[in-house]
Amino acid sequence: MLRCTVPAFPESCRIPHRHRTLPAIRCRRADESMVAMQTLDVIDSHTAGEPTRVVVAGFPDLGGGDPAAQLRRFRQDFDRWRSATVCEPRGSDTVVGALLLPPTEPDAAAGVIFFNNVGYLGMCGHGTIGVVRTLHALGRLAPGAHRLQTPVGTVGVELHADGRVSVDNVESYRLAADVAVDVPGHGRVRGDIAWGGNWFFITAQTPLPLMLRHQRELTAYSEAIGNALRKSGITGADGAEIDHIELNAPADDGSGVIANFVLCPGLAYDRSPCGTGTSAKMACLAADGKLAEGETWIQQGILGTRFEGRYRRGTRGILPRITGEAFLTAKAQLCIDDSDPFAWGIGAAGDGAR
Repeated sequence: MLRCTVPAFPESCRIPHRHRTLPAIRCRRADESMVAMQTLDVIDSHTAGEPTRVVVAGFPDLGGGDPAAQLRRFRQDFDRWRSATVCEPRGSDTVVGALLLPPTEPDAAAGVIFFNNVGYLGMCGHGTIGVVRTLHALGRLAPGAHRLQTPVGTVGVELHADGRVSVDNVESYRLAADVAVDVPGHGRVRGDIAWGGNWFFITAQTPLPLMLRHQRELTAYSEAIGNALRKSGITGADGAEIDHIELNAPADDGSGVIANFVLCPGLAYDRSPCGTGTSAKMACLAADGKLAEGETWIQQGILGTRFEGRYRRGTRGILPRITGEAFLTAKAQLCIDDSDPFAWGIGAAGDGAR
């Protein structure tokens, strides 16, 4: 039995322009020995059904440098904080974490590193929308245009008066069209390889309608495609792993829009229409002459929620703008007790991620 003294959660949830560590929770065991717990302050939201957990205080200092440099130190020295934040028992395979960083560019509102149950994301569209909504709730962003630094570049964001958020994503492009891969049990599957902030294999070949009740079969099919790509040595630019599989088909609701099913790293499917996936899809449509500059593209996800997209021409591909909406769901303090066998999270394969 533990008797614990818990410091109050900061009312404003604000962070200064450097990380801070809050007072540890002090717990007294039955034998009167003391245990100190480390804590993280987080704010949860969902964007079109996909959860984001923003870490606002308590994270170890990652030193100076831009988000790319801080990501390298995060991955090398503090990876267990990733699994503690988003993996079970505190999180789940679907949660995307977002670590707020002080900006290093004078016109940026903040920096951010995105991560999930198995690793790190260069960019995350739904997560960026959730971060903007969270920063607004913290009083750090007013409606209007702003900039956020990510490990793959600085992106523009706009908080609209009605609460919607637009993200000016990184330049997106199609690397290769109509790439064939032999998938055991499914035959030859063709699709495009495209960059939208993450690497995607996008195919219109799907064994079942893109409906939530088929998510297990769609997950297994998408996983098989990913495994076949790796076995065949098919990659993104510079040998980068294609770690997102996107299935496209007409929505089953008769609306005429295109729905998608996106399998993310860690084998969790995206509940939202996927911001980086929508960017990659629009890059393919633009390359085929099927979507004009400035034309609106409606992307529907597996839950029936939608993102709105349009683009401007870029140097190599397109400069996409994705618009969606996020809602806050929780404000919490995560507790990390080193005596807990799962203090640092249960790994994606079910092992203790210590």
